[in-house]
Amino acid sequence: MKQRISIAFISFLFFMSSCGSLDLNPLSDGSGETWNSTPEEIVMSLNGLYKDAFWMVDSDEWTDDFLYRDATTPVTGATINGETDFVRTWWVNTYKAIARANAIVLSVDRASDVLSQAQISRYSAEARFVRACQYSRLLSHYGNIIYTEEELDIEQALQLRQVDKAEVLKKIYTDFDSAIANLPKTYAGTELKRASAGAAMAMKARIALQMGDYATARDAAKACIDLKQYKLHTDFGNLFLSKTKNSVETIFGLPRSIALKVTLGDCQNYVSRNAGGWGAKNPSWDLFCAFLCTDGLPIDESPRFNPRQPFLNRDPRCAATITEFQTTHLGYTYQPHPDSLKVFKVADGKYVENKDTRSVAIFASYNGLVRKKGVDADWTQNSWSVEPDKIIVRYADVLLMYAEAKIELNEIDQSVLDAINMVRARAYGVSHTATGSYPAVTVTGQAALRKILRVERRMEFALEGIRYMDIIRWKLAGKVLNKQNFGLLDPEDLRNKVTKPGLWFFPETPEIDEDGIADFSNMYNAGLIKQIALRKFDETRQYLWPIPSTEVLISNLTQNPNY
Repeated sequence: MKQRISIAFISFLFFMSSCGSLDLNPLSDGSGETWNSTPEEIVMSLNGLYKDAFWMVDSDEWTDDFLYRDATTPVTGATINGETDFVRTWWVNTYKAIARANAIVLSVDRASDVLSQAQISRYSAEARFVRACQYSRLLSHYGNIIYTEEELDIEQALQLRQVDKAEVLKKIYTDFDSAIANLPKTYAGTELKRASAGAAMAMKARIALQMGDYATARDAAKACIDLKQYKLHTDFGNLFLSKTKNSVETIFGLPRSIALKVTLGDCQNYVSRNAGGWGAKNPSWDLFCAFLCTDGLPIDESPRFNPRQPFLNRDPRCAATITEFQTTHLGYTYQPHPDSLKVFKVADGKYVENKDTRSVAIFASYNGLVRKKGVDADWTQNSWSVEPDKIIVRYADVLLMYAEAKIELNEIDQSVLDAINMVRARAYGVSHTATGSYPAVTVTGQAALRKILRVERRMEFALEGIRYMDIIRWKLAGKVLNKQNFGLLDPEDLRNKVTKPGLWFFPETPEIDEDGIADFSNMYNAGLIKQIALRKFDETRQYLWPIPSTEVLISNLTQNPNY
């Protein structure tokens, strides 16, 4: 990393088609001595900060919302260490982005003879926004990090020491505040919502909430709301499709492009086998059972829940996230029932072999569930290359961050209920003021609202890379990741023990605890379901990632505890 700190600011530059849009392909390297001397060079350097590799998203595979057959990850298997691939890659790529941002901030004055002070401040603020976002990721994941705003040679870099977390957070806030003061409110109507004042407010709220600074999180989220530049996308399910570009809900995001080979990866693992996918990476039963019923109650309290028809009377986000049984999905009826050996294929108008039941294809979904969120026919075309927008932060998150901060401060008022209800009502396709048309939140007790808020976030942001840092922030990772991941019995046992006695899909209703977590132990002890994988999480160390081993070995860095 030390060598990279000194040279990474010589950026891989991007073509610029206009100041409001980005090209995703690198152009060439510029000279660090003279580069950023013209407006064109500065904009090209800024565009380079939006490279996809610099905007990592936490994996749902690190959470209790996910099942990948019998596999675990370094996070869910508690094997994460300083040599884990993504631990090092995230560290290195983040510092590359920081070095490039530092270079822009330090060199933008070279163009002072052709730029006004306002333009210089704006360009500098955009680089500072990126720097703040990058340092936010390092702080939330690694904790004890190096902080620098300078261009360094190798010897200088080797002398750097970790900076106190509180001091890093202050500097992050300063950068975000610069962006808030000097950037446009938003870039509505352009191809990409690049760094803006609204994005800085949202990202400031996110890191403040993660670090337990609820007052700052509240104020930043409220400022973003008060801009009145963003709205909830009308159709929740439609928001995540490739055809939906630059939604009014997206506060900050990156474009994807099949033509430029910047696409969503690993798509085939999420797609049902009838449609040509592998059905291997699936929503967990834990997630499935977290969705409330249409009366706003968890499944073990609601009289509307029927374990034999588990999608019936559920929050609409359940079927928008997980493919409902006996519905058409990607041109086929989706039904994992062991006796459904054939299913209807819409295109041919006839029944075909059902590869989505393990009675036919043993590697079909191990728990009967497949992803629906964001998945449409585009996923099966273009050699599994898909180009939905990469949403970094959206308006629903700002609303719920505001509500969470106010709840934790015990400043519960109507604005808290409105923020939660706006998100929930959108799922039902109604206004939040139409309280008779959806299960509006009305309780005002802190403990009760905290539980509601956490379940709301889980339903709203499922499979978007949000759950991991939520369970880290709430200190729930130790609880939810030291649990078994369950699925269906093997086909013959499933027939004899579950379907023949009429117990399909769930043999019984699992209990939901005070944290919204399902307990499947009764079904498991009765031999009616099967352990697929055993998750593990080491609470003595895993709430922070380790510092990459190579960095510790060649520098003054101190490794995080118990690694």
